[in-house]
Amino acid sequence: MDTFQDENPFEIDSDRVPSESSSASAVNVSAPSSPPTDLFAQQAETQPNANRPFPSPGSGARQTQFKNDYCCARDRWLHSGEDLEILASLIIDAQKTTINSNSPYITYVIRAGNTEARHRYSEFESLRLNLVKLYPTLIIPPIPSKQSLGDYAIKQGKAKEDAAMIARRRRMLQTFLNRIAKHPILSNEHVFHRFLDGEVSWTEVLNSPPISLLPKNILKAPSHNPTDQNALLAYAALPNPSAAHPLRRPDQRFLDSEAFTSKFASHLSGPMEKVTRRTMKRWSDCAQDHQELGATLNGFSLNEEGQMSTAIEKTGQAVDATFMSTTRLLQELEQNYAEPLHEYTQFASIIKKLLAYRHQKHVQYEMTQDALEAKRESLEELEKSEREARRLDEALGKGRVGSSAPSRMQSPSEGGEGAEDGEGGGEARQEREEPEEDAYLPPHPGPSPVRRRAPGMGLLSALSYTLHGMIDVDPETARRNGISKTRESISQLEDALHLSAQDLKYSSSTIQADLDRFQRQKVADLREMCISMARSHRDWCKKNLEAWEEAKKEIVSIPDHPNQLPQTAAQGSGARRDSSATVNGR
Repeated sequence: MDTFQDENPFEIDSDRVPSESSSASAVNVSAPSSPPTDLFAQQAETQPNANRPFPSPGSGARQTQFKNDYCCARDRWLHSGEDLEILASLIIDAQKTTINSNSPYITYVIRAGNTEARHRYSEFESLRLNLVKLYPTLIIPPIPSKQSLGDYAIKQGKAKEDAAMIARRRRMLQTFLNRIAKHPILSNEHVFHRFLDGEVSWTEVLNSPPISLLPKNILKAPSHNPTDQNALLAYAALPNPSAAHPLRRPDQRFLDSEAFTSKFASHLSGPMEKVTRRTMKRWSDCAQDHQELGATLNGFSLNEEGQMSTAIEKTGQAVDATFMSTTRLLQELEQNYAEPLHEYTQFASIIKKLLAYRHQKHVQYEMTQDALEAKRESLEELEKSEREARRLDEALGKGRVGSSAPSRMQSPSEGGEGAEDGEGGGEARQEREEPEEDAYLPPHPGPSPVRRRAPGMGLLSALSYTLHGMIDVDPETARRNGISKTRESISQLEDALHLSAQDLKYSSSTIQADLDRFQRQKVADLREMCISMARSHRDWCKKNLEAWEEAKKEIVSIPDHPNQLPQTAAQGSGARRDSSATVNGR
């Protein structure tokens, strides 16, 4: 069995320690491992931009050492070292087409550098699914959830909602591509490069390596390279555990990660998303009310004259400005807060599945240990039975040899008397020769052919023949065959245990490294979400303040109420305005 090398993709060559793994027992599967911090160095801060799409420039990690060898032009473009170029992989359009299909569908136009590619939603879904299989220990970014048939049937008749759904999906698919382009490992995958290439058919990519080499069950494939065909036979001996199987010796680090992820998911999918949806709905209702109020005030201003008409018109325009700024606020909140919040809800589910995969790998290791111990105990029992059988055969052989000794030790006189008897002497010689035959113990002849029955024409005869064939088995031969098969199984399980231990070690270190990277990404994105929300509210307040300041100028210029005293007289007498007074009752 070839020595497995610990290939941590987050590890640089200077930090690599050669593995000295001669047996599975020498592998410390619970040893903590942390990726080098300089590999995940944060990107430089850029100028704030209100329209900057997610992910934020600080949320991704770029490699400090750029590549020298590139597999294609897309790879060279992605690793050109310019952050703005990586952010330029945008979905610039969504079009309806019927190419290679009887029914129309939406295709998304992707611009990556100087090339354009067109893909439908199912191809994005296929890309992510295959990346999950190719990299089972990495956090693959989510894509927008697929609309149900009921929701799509309802929204299909409403052009605005349908357009809004397409625009939302376009933005989230754009974020998906940008996150892959920023990932230090996924950005090197040639499958992703071919997805961005408009000259390559996606069907051709799916039917060619490495996707065509993926196994049906990734648990029975190496974590570092699931497409390795040479390792499939060795991994076939590993069990296929379920995610609910308990562990005897769980890793506390990942127990804490599971608890934190569950708490994080409950906060996001529970209070935060519910309150965000309710807030967005109320802002939307407020915008609609301001739209109706602005139209009503503008119509009412036509019934008045002079300065009053102008003031009412300005008030209506201020209300319209509030409607427009609120609509803009809704768009920014949805794009820069609600959608990233929903994306992180999906991230929580993805991390749960990733930890479940690592849990299954750990269970697989423990089950292989149990199977190996059971086989070793079974081999000990078989070898013990073999030793007892040999001692019994030796004892029986000695007893037969001892019983034949007196027959051979006869006196010469008895031999002479026998010779005189003629035929009687011949019979005596024959009796003396029989113990010599008993001294030799031939091997067991095996199943007796006399006891076997030839198969007859009836069902009972066939069953009887089969049962006799099963029963007439030499116990010694069966025992020795069992020992040989058990030893072979032990050898396979020892190799499988070594592979499983190395697999668990690789999975633990790689998952922990990507969790650390994700934590930095999450902090940067949440910071950007909060800043974007504050910026959007600030701009909303500024626009409304300007509009209402203009309306105030016109409202102040309206003449005073005829029942109100002049301002100078009112200040001198200390009187205050009485709105209930009338001209005649003063």
